[in-house]
Amino acid sequence: MTDPVIGTAPRSRVPDGDPAHRDAPRENAVLRQVRDHGVYVAIGLLLLFNLVFTPNFATVGNLRLQLVQVVPIAIVALGMALVVATGGIDLSVGSVMAITAAVIPLYLGYGPWVAVAAGIAAGVVVGALNGTMVAVFGIQPIIATLGVLVAGRAVALVLADGRLVEIFDPALQSLGNGAAAGIPVTVLIVATLAVVVAVAVRWSVFGRQLVAIGGNRTAARLAGLPVRRTLIVVYVACGALAALAGVVNTARLGASDPSFVGLLIELSAITAVVVGGTPLSGGRIRVVGTLMGALLMQLIAATVIQHDLPDSVARMSQAAIIVVAVYVQRDRGGA
Repeated sequence: MTDPVIGTAPRSRVPDGDPAHRDAPRENAVLRQVRDHGVYVAIGLLLLFNLVFTPNFATVGNLRLQLVQVVPIAIVALGMALVVATGGIDLSVGSVMAITAAVIPLYLGYGPWVAVAAGIAAGVVVGALNGTMVAVFGIQPIIATLGVLVAGRAVALVLADGRLVEIFDPALQSLGNGAAAGIPVTVLIVATLAVVVAVAVRWSVFGRQLVAIGGNRTAARLAGLPVRRTLIVVYVACGALAALAGVVNTARLGASDPSFVGLLIELSAITAVVVGGTPLSGGRIRVVGTLMGALLMQLIAATVIQHDLPDSVARMSQAAIIVVAVYVQRDRGGA
């Protein structure tokens, strides 16, 4: 499977006289292989482990369940990849999912699709707020979105009055649990979104601008690129995708629970993006790698559950993976 890389990093000359520097190209080549293909190797090893040690793992029902459960992470990770490619980060995605889950029951009386539209609109508003703070007021993305993470979860709980609300709506149930030609609707949604994002970042002017801003924001601004507008659009897209993940999650569960929906999903999304080959420094984006990173996160969680291990094991594994991925992605003079 190939995953075209959008964006390139400048290469530096390596002095020939120093033996340590002479070994650098070989080391950098190894790190590039790990960066570009490590997620596929990790998935292969995890699948092999489960095939050998996990009973009934290879059944059609279980494999379908894994694909369905990875959908929210995959959708959020696609939006996160766009943000990370600009050199930013969005920690508020879980709270956006919670706000969406809280908004849907409020508008369900007007029809399911009105409720879905209202939920996604809420995500767009939060994304616009994040983008404005980052692009217009110059607030560091991690600070701006951290504040929205805390405030957004509180807003969601206020909107829902702190209660879990069960949702009985055939349209939403078909969205969350239906299938077309034997393929879950939610999986088809992810596939469609992945194609749209891949086409946008590879062949559109917006995609080239996004990568240029992530590679060197100052140079992009001096070149006359619409830096502020592009950043705002990117954060709006991330907010909208997080809201869509909230819609899918709520529809699949048949309940709105803002205290739980999207909890800590930002960790899984960031890990999926970085382990998939998109560096936190920006300037490059891998769409297929991001999806594979999301699948890796789901397989880790499923393995932990099926072997009766504590959830903390999955969290620690994700933390270790992102540390290793960031190490591999760091600038090593031509890596």
